Amino acid sequence: MPTVDYNIAILGAGPVGQALALLLARLVRDPARIALLAGDGGAGQPGAGQLGTARSAPTDDPRIIAINHGSRVLLESLQAWPARSAAIDHIHVSQRGRLGRTVITRDDFDVPALGNTVSYADLHARLQERVVASGITRLSGPPAAVDAQDAQAVHVRQGNAALRCAVAVRCDGAGGQDVKRDYSQHAVLTRASATLARPGWAWERFTREGPLALLPHPQMNGDYAVVWCCEPAHAAVVAQADDDAFSAALTEAFGTRLGRLRSTAPRQVFPLHLKARHAQAQGRVATIGNAAQTLHPVAGQGLNLGLRDAAQLAQALGPWLAAAQDGSPAALLADFAGTRLPDRLITAGITDLMPRAFATGLTPVEHACGLALLGLDLFASVRSPVARHFLQGLRN
Repeated sequence: MPTVDYNIAILGAGPVGQALALLLARLVRDPARIALLAGDGGAGQPGAGQLGTARSAPTDDPRIIAINHGSRVLLESLQAWPARSAAIDHIHVSQRGRLGRTVITRDDFDVPALGNTVSYADLHARLQERVVASGITRLSGPPAAVDAQDAQAVHVRQGNAALRCAVAVRCDGAGGQDVKRDYSQHAVLTRASATLARPGWAWERFTREGPLALLPHPQMNGDYAVVWCCEPAHAAVVAQADDDAFSAALTEAFGTRLGRLRSTAPRQVFPLHLKARHAQAQGRVATIGNAAQTLHPVAGQGLNLGLRDAAQLAQALGPWLAAAQDGSPAALLADFAGTRLPDRLITAGITDLMPRAFATGLTPVEHACGLALLGLDLFASVRSPVARHFLQGLRN
């Protein structure tokens, strides 16, 4: 093989990019031959889900991330699980103003928890610690991009610096352009306390404007991370409201299952879109995580899907790495893309359908959605496959 600067260059140092780097480092003799290219002077890329863009530093990122059971097992295997987390033992799904609800519990699946919540900042920091200790090469600068590729290498540029690598992985959270949808919803993120808090319970409440999720907060015992998806104009109003007015509006939208909800943190607003690429591989270039698909936050699947991308890409490249990078990896990358397609289609399809179906405002559709929730609650044979997909995804 012609001389290359690195065997693999990962463009984007968010959680998915860092996890991929750690997975690959376990497969090679010299982890320094793996380059992790962090944009924005090392601040990393969004990569943690589907909300907004990267801030000046991951430590400033307010997001609370839902990690499913499968993703926790992966992160623990990398010794990258954050010190602070909150368990999700039960998930309650309902529809505002209509009958029908379902409850998913960990007892149905013989797992310690259905999932956990962690802060983006804590997760990023722990992964970064592991990357630094691994010997992987970290390069900071402006966001990197693929300039070109030929039969022997991929040419990557990061600001004024250029490098050649045998394989490049786009993992920068930029999203694809092949499939696009504007949900006409904005997500309001904040934290709230509840007078009747229930430890270990997560809540997904569908309204006519979008889903409203309350997740146990990993840092504030008894508080909830709030993801309130609503029409843009409404989001702007509630985001600017004083704490009393916001708390009253939040309680009215969610209902009284948790008593009165009280705002306990500033609020941020993010527009919501679906963006996806059809193909995850092109020659020597692979695309994973939010660079491959940016999802609606309903059910918290964005990061979990990206981590499955990373795990299966590392597995696909294993034979090529074991053979001292002999020959072209293009066929292995193409197989990887084909293997990932069913999981991507199912996850993107479900997370695209749910926020739109429950928000039509059409009475027959709303009743049908309520019956669907009731059916999931009554029949374990129907509920289990759906819940198991959210628990661990479609894995090969």
